[in-house]
Amino acid sequence: MKRNFTLEYWLDDGWYVGGLKEVPGVFSQGESLQELEENVRDAYELMMEDEEEVIPRAEVHTKELGVEV
Repeated sequence: MKRNFTLEYWLDDGWYVGGLKEVPGVFSQGESLQELEENVRDAYELMMEDEEEVIPRAEVHTKELGVEV
């Protein structure tokens, strides 16, 4: 199965640095944009492998909250 994500990236001291907008915590770097893309894919795959081994999370609830502006 293939999923598409948004890669946000920038140049930092000659390195391409970035991560997946939709998946917080998936970041990497590379000497070229192509290397960054490969490294981010690797980081995502490693994160997904780790997720399978993680103890199930507590049930999370959501609720809409109105705020006066």
